[in-house]
Amino acid sequence: MDWELVFTIREALKRPLFSEAVLAGGRSGIDRPVRWVHVLESTDFDGLIHGEEMILTTGLGFHTDLPAALSFLDSLIRKKAACLCIELGGYFPEVPPEMAELADRHDFPLIIFTKTVRFVDITLDLHSLIINRHHKMLQELESISREFHRLTLTSQGTVKVLQLLAKSSRAQLLYLPIQGKPQFLPALPPEEQAALLHYALRLAEEEDHASQPDASPVIRDYRGRPALLKPVGAHDQTWAYLLMICPHKPQEFDCLLLDSASLSIAQELLRTRYMEERKLFSENLWVDELIGGRLEDENRLKSVIGPDYGVVNELNYRVCLIEIEHASGAPWSGSENEWEAVTFHLSLILRSIFEKYSLRPLLTRRNNRLTVIALDLPAKLPGRARLQQALEALQNVRSDEKVKDLQLIIGVSTSRTGLREAPAGYREAAQALSLHGCRRQSTLFYEELGVFQLLLGLNDGRTLQSFVRTYLGPLIDHDRQKGSELLLTLRVYLDHDGSKQIAARKLFIVRQSLYYRLDKITELLGPDFMSPENRISIQVALRAYQFLYDGKLTLPDSRSLPM
Repeated sequence: MDWELVFTIREALKRPLFSEAVLAGGRSGIDRPVRWVHVLESTDFDGLIHGEEMILTTGLGFHTDLPAALSFLDSLIRKKAACLCIELGGYFPEVPPEMAELADRHDFPLIIFTKTVRFVDITLDLHSLIINRHHKMLQELESISREFHRLTLTSQGTVKVLQLLAKSSRAQLLYLPIQGKPQFLPALPPEEQAALLHYALRLAEEEDHASQPDASPVIRDYRGRPALLKPVGAHDQTWAYLLMICPHKPQEFDCLLLDSASLSIAQELLRTRYMEERKLFSENLWVDELIGGRLEDENRLKSVIGPDYGVVNELNYRVCLIEIEHASGAPWSGSENEWEAVTFHLSLILRSIFEKYSLRPLLTRRNNRLTVIALDLPAKLPGRARLQQALEALQNVRSDEKVKDLQLIIGVSTSRTGLREAPAGYREAAQALSLHGCRRQSTLFYEELGVFQLLLGLNDGRTLQSFVRTYLGPLIDHDRQKGSELLLTLRVYLDHDGSKQIAARKLFIVRQSLYYRLDKITELLGPDFMSPENRISIQVALRAYQFLYDGKLTLPDSRSLPM
């Protein structure tokens, strides 16, 4: 059924209140659509007209002034009003031929009421017509949407939803899953399928970064017919595209129907993914054994992975260790079952994101940590770049109600090949994760840790403490006794290659205060603390201090300059 929520001028002329109306010009435009009725007596209406309004007037604004009347009519035509209805009377006794000629030239209906009419009655009658159509459309839409939902609970629910959508819209449909075969409803000859599929793929690629599953359909043109493209998915992830080629100009009903069908399909896909995720979790219990170093026998590894062991074992991969916390830092206040549901939901989102970036995740979950072996599948971009994009997308998932209050801290290993190297990758990821307190980054790659890689191996409880005391002892004692910030000042000063201007700005202090602190540091450490050998040792000692005391030597978010 076509749901045109507007009426045409032809339909309006058949209403009882238009029985005495005369069409004085623009007869060829009587099939123009009318979206609203507006009474207008002022000639200054630039901000009042949006297009497709039926304008009612007595001619008060221009009455006997022909240039003003022609200007008024011309402005309505340029503003794409639907038509002009004038009540003849004291203000406007007759229609000048020039106005009728202008209306004819632009196919703009000019309607004359030869007898007095109540504009309020016309407005009420025509607005009621629009509202009643809208109400009936919503009833029909609700009925079809309920049927969409019911069909998703049956076998082959997606196919049945597409069949009902094709029948209700009388449109050509193409369902294009990201992974899977495209479906055409109704069926098309092979050559037409190829052309439509090529068009849909190009359109989907253009809209990939701009469209989200909750976005309105994108309207384009396909061989002279309107084409509506709608992403299908959830959690800010697109799993499929639904393309509708309309036989007529798309109406609000078509867009709402397409939205409803895509939502129902997304719900079925989400249920399917939940079931698949639970199955994968039970099958991937061996991942926990692997990263724990309890699965070293190659024959057993082959048996748990299955026939594609040879391919999987040759792929590059990184181990990602994801620690899940509440964004506020407070402990989880819900039940254990609720926590398990949240972490499971997060793993579902993670799998969807990783697959989008050509990464195959092998997941295991323990307490508040997810461990992911991210297998690097062949793709255009390097694996490191794609993994970084995937992790950024995971960190930015905020529209999902279940995970919006979670904070994720991620440690990532170096790239490896051969699954028996996974335990070493897990240790690297864990070491990277352990440095969150001093690095203050939500995602840490092991190869970016620099000197911290060395410090991690020296942390036996005494070696680092002794090294730090040797090079920083006087500053540590001074800060503790005086409440000063000499250690932080030295770290910022050295990190910016001895630039006093940058250091003062980073510390939120004036230059004179920085000079005083540097003089004190020189006094305590000796005048040669900036010599190459001492500087390297001091910088390493500062990093070791940060490593030993999480949260120390970090800059505040803001600080007032001293007066």
